[in-house]
Amino acid sequence: MIIYPTMELQNGRCVTLERGRLDAPMLWHVDPFETVSGWASAGAEWMHLTDLDAVEGGDGNAELVEQIIRKAEIPVQLAGGMRTRERIEHWIDKGAGRIVVGTLAARDPALVKELAKRHPDQIVLSVDVWQGYVMTDGWRSQSAYTPEAFIDAFSDTPFAAIVVTDIDSDVEEVEAKLGLISGLAAQARTPVIASGVVRAADDISRLAYVPNIAGALVGRALFRKALSLEDALSIAAGAHERVAQFQ
Repeated sequence: MIIYPTMELQNGRCVTLERGRLDAPMLWHVDPFETVSGWASAGAEWMHLTDLDAVEGGDGNAELVEQIIRKAEIPVQLAGGMRTRERIEHWIDKGAGRIVVGTLAARDPALVKELAKRHPDQIVLSVDVWQGYVMTDGWRSQSAYTPEAFIDAFSDTPFAAIVVTDIDSDVEEVEAKLGLISGLAAQARTPVIASGVVRAADDISRLAYVPNIAGALVGRALFRKALSLEDALSIAAGAHERVAQFQ
């Protein structure tokens, strides 16, 4: 299972959202480049980067995002405001390892299917779930899709992964039950990356044994120092180590 240390940018600064609210960020006084360098040194294979300004249609973080992609020693999975072909292909051209799409998939599924075929292993589907429905526009709009129907609509699409966010768990910070994510992972033909459920080492241990969970986004817990990246990587790497059988 791959651990994706996660950074969210707003107005050029590293933040995490309190209860999912764009207007109530928790600001972290860290250098983005030093933070990413530390993640690479710790052994991370990937990182996840969300441009919160782009979610609202702004481009104030564009230069910073480009610099992070260019300077990071690990590939970047980029999310935030990916609502047109031009924007998606712009960031692929700029070197993003993967692009995460959610709102566009709900609005124009045919385009997203085409992009996934055109860019193998670079398009990731985002499935943000709140009270039984897929949310779009940065969790602000409820779609008509259940998560099961949404995933089924793309069953033959060659996504690199599907990021499933349990918004209820993320914003309430309740103990992760994993029922939603494990159920969707069992249904999906594409490997699932869990989001919104890791707050401690035990959460990673439990996720690692859920079939078809290929990774987990870990952001707030790292910035709060409730979990170290080194510990997260170690737990994820060791969860499925083979044990010698003695006669």
